[in-house]
Amino acid sequence: MGGGFHVGAASITTVAHLLLIAITSLLLVWLLHFREGVAFFSSSNPTKIFNVSSPSTPNAMVAGVLGIIAVFKSKKEVGLPDMYTLHSWLGMSAICLFGLQYIIGFFSYVFPGAEMYTRASLLPWHRFVGMAIFLLAVGTAETGLLQYFQFLNLFRSQEALIVNFTALLLFLYAFFVALSVTLPTNYS
Repeated sequence: MGGGFHVGAASITTVAHLLLIAITSLLLVWLLHFREGVAFFSSSNPTKIFNVSSPSTPNAMVAGVLGIIAVFKSKKEVGLPDMYTLHSWLGMSAICLFGLQYIIGFFSYVFPGAEMYTRASLLPWHRFVGMAIFLLAVGTAETGLLQYFQFLNLFRSQEALIVNFTALLLFLYAFFVALSVTLPTNYS
């Protein structure tokens, strides 16, 4: 075999985790320092409630649902319409598809009764749809950052740099996660 450039999946995953920590840190700095913080479900400032849904790393199902509830609540309080942007459509699609993927996965892999052949034949599709949902969630976060950036008229400021750098790191995070998932398990 040739002496090609080989990087282990473990090191790629480590980079993805470090990016996730950096993204989370930047989001906390942004929301707590520039956007007045966060509030869950009750605040005299609807912006704090809206900040719960701020674009973050692709969320787990519970966090995603809480974020959507927070958006609907904050928009209702200030009289804004719901579900009128690409960001909102992508976000709702990601949450719904994640829920569907979870239900199908539960009945295929956890719940007793599914044949091993059925499980094996569903596995590539389960992985593919999972990656598609992950990338949809990242796209949702990226469009949310862009939408918020434009809504706040952030141009050439420290806050604008934090938002843009967060979006860049989020893209790199998605790249490294996709790479770690597609590398063969025995690749080193």
